[in-house]
Amino acid sequence: MVALEPVVQAYAWGSRTALPELCGTTSPAPHPVAEHWFGAHDSGSSQCADGRSLDSRIATDPEGELGARVLAEYGGGLPFLVKLLSAEQALSLQAHPSPEKAREGFAAEDARGIAVDAADRNYRDGNHKPEILVALTEFHALVGFRPVESTVALFDAFDVASLKPYRDMLAGQPDAEGLRAVFTTFITMPHAALAAVVAELVTRAVVYLTEHGVEGPWSQVAATVTELAERYPIDPGVLCAMLLNRVVLQPGEAVYLGPGQLHAYLRGVGVEVMANSDNVLRGGLTPKHVDVPELMRVLEFGPLADPTVRAVDAERGIPGEVDYPTPEPDFALSRIDLSADRPVEWRPGGPEVLLCTAGEAIVVEDGASEVLVPGRAVWVPASTSRVCLRGTGEATVFRTRVGDR
Repeated sequence: MVALEPVVQAYAWGSRTALPELCGTTSPAPHPVAEHWFGAHDSGSSQCADGRSLDSRIATDPEGELGARVLAEYGGGLPFLVKLLSAEQALSLQAHPSPEKAREGFAAEDARGIAVDAADRNYRDGNHKPEILVALTEFHALVGFRPVESTVALFDAFDVASLKPYRDMLAGQPDAEGLRAVFTTFITMPHAALAAVVAELVTRAVVYLTEHGVEGPWSQVAATVTELAERYPIDPGVLCAMLLNRVVLQPGEAVYLGPGQLHAYLRGVGVEVMANSDNVLRGGLTPKHVDVPELMRVLEFGPLADPTVRAVDAERGIPGEVDYPTPEPDFALSRIDLSADRPVEWRPGGPEVLLCTAGEAIVVEDGASEVLVPGRAVWVPASTSRVCLRGTGEATVFRTRVGDR
């Protein structure tokens, strides 16, 4: 077991205060802090307290660190990446590829001679990037295409004349075909036409808010549209936001995003776990590289009726542990709520990352111990025989490990 120092990502959409405060720092950071990475990705590997990077430590003893099963199935690399994420502004409108499309895209960009760290590179690696996010604060997001019947009702409620043809296009075709047609039209609309439609949409959204206040069934969508348009007045992402589920998570609630699911996180703090990848296909709401044809290649256009993941009691005999089930084998995420009078223990059987988000916990592994406070994590190698975890009071620890195929 060894403490991990995160890789800090200072993306512009991050907060100068949220993650520093979570980690116990009272003064704001000098720049936005968007993500803390705990993992071994080529774009940024955590540093271990023993002085090595986590990827170097794994490379020195792959079987001891990963275990025979993970080594055989994943070829010597850690298959998951753990993050703390803090969004103060909307992230880009984006999706992530399936394994096959990731390999194809990575090879194609290599063949074109695009440097892996180039600003116009889509694929930083050849891996897919399914992900789950568990809210630590109230968390707002656009996640997956909304069921078409509801989106038609939204268009009717806003009554935007220039959007009526697209409302009829949605209503008059099978769901996926209608969504593909309308999204393609929005994402490729010429700037002059786009500016006019967005302006009319914002006007009608403000009217809706005036008439219904914050309690109207579409008030959150109306507020989001106006906020996005204020920052991106000529961006197709403002129109595309009308097609997506507008989700508000309370602390402990989660969303899961499989391959090809369009999304944009809006604001909040959460724990995010994903396959070990940094592949992002962007379509708007960002000054970063946008590649609409490649985004279209990876998107899934079927409606996502419910993107949320509900925590369920774990069945491994660990008191206070709940699972966040997903279909992904690359990672498995659970949350352990601790108290001083209820220590827990288990045999890992594979590599794990333990991340504290509240309180103080002591983790003991084969005689060694580490104190975990919010924002701190430890690496538990597969060779560990037993882990014991207890809170000095109430504490919360997220446990990430490799799932089962």
